[in-house]
Amino acid sequence: MPHTTTPEGPAPRSPLAHRTALLEIPFAGAISSDVEEARLHTLCWLRDFGLLRDGSDLREYDALRLERAMARFYPRARGEDLALATDVNGWFFVFDDQFDGELGQRPDAVARLLDSLVRVMDGDAPSAGAEAGPLVEGFRDLWRRVNDGMGPLWRHRFREHWHGYLLAHHREALNRSGDALPGIDEYLAARRHSIGIQPCLDLAERFGRYTLPRELHEGFPLREMRRITDEVAIFVNDIVSLDKELAVGDVNNAVILLARGTGRSVRECVPEVCAAANGRVARFLEHAALLSARLEGTGTPGAVRAQVADYVDGMRNVMRGNLDWSLESRRYDDAGVAAVSGGRRRPWAGLPVPVEAG
Repeated sequence: MPHTTTPEGPAPRSPLAHRTALLEIPFAGAISSDVEEARLHTLCWLRDFGLLRDGSDLREYDALRLERAMARFYPRARGEDLALATDVNGWFFVFDDQFDGELGQRPDAVARLLDSLVRVMDGDAPSAGAEAGPLVEGFRDLWRRVNDGMGPLWRHRFREHWHGYLLAHHREALNRSGDALPGIDEYLAARRHSIGIQPCLDLAERFGRYTLPRELHEGFPLREMRRITDEVAIFVNDIVSLDKELAVGDVNNAVILLARGTGRSVRECVPEVCAAANGRVARFLEHAALLSARLEGTGTPGAVRAQVADYVDGMRNVMRGNLDWSLESRRYDDAGVAAVSGGRRRPWAGLPVPVEAG
């Protein structure tokens, strides 16, 4: 991030800028030209499903510029594709913010909410006595739209990734409410799912109108590249959201867990987490070169190679776009931290969740 200058000299960098200056993600960034249309669509969609309730909700949400994350993840997406992506992302962040308050400390209540969402994925009726509420009804609409027109292989993969994403929130609730903190490896095992990157990569296939063969997804090195993309996104998010997590007392952050596990200060642990992200990016580049050579050497049809190249571009877009959006959003700057400090929660964080029947 460039420094600005004043007559007195360089303007001081914010703590966020200091931290992100240590990251090395050498991929070109781009953004869809339909981002403004998608923004307006998603604001209406969130309001219509009751996920945002009034003008103040809409204004606070709009300031986060969440649609720009998806426009950076899918820079070639247009029209309905990008609007669907920004609707998914809008639901994702409204859902995620539910756990910053009391709900995030109640694993049993989290489990009931997750059960309602899994029932939507499986086409089952709500459990007896449960009211759907805006989170479930909004998800039901997204699930139908996302899966429409897709084949069984893609649908199965997408369902598995979403299932992992949802269940990881129960693990994080246990982390918040338990007596012992998880180690970094245990944290990553859950966070790889709750970060939501795998469903985002599935959407890259959907918007590209292809489904990669199972053997490619499950084979080396593509599977490892997906794992790296997850972990780069985790570490970048933990760097940019550090002040927010400290403000709300959340422990689900690699920097915080490293500091508590080693007795070092949070500030001392930031370079180590940045180095972990940078090292994974370097491995991703090595694997990408190996994958391209392997596909060419085994006579993989040109159409499949082009689809794989598009998918690999999708991983690059996610890693770069996640950082670029984080720096232009107000979610992680001083205003974003203030919005969740002193016990305050986002205005949409108190949406109703399922309760026990009877």
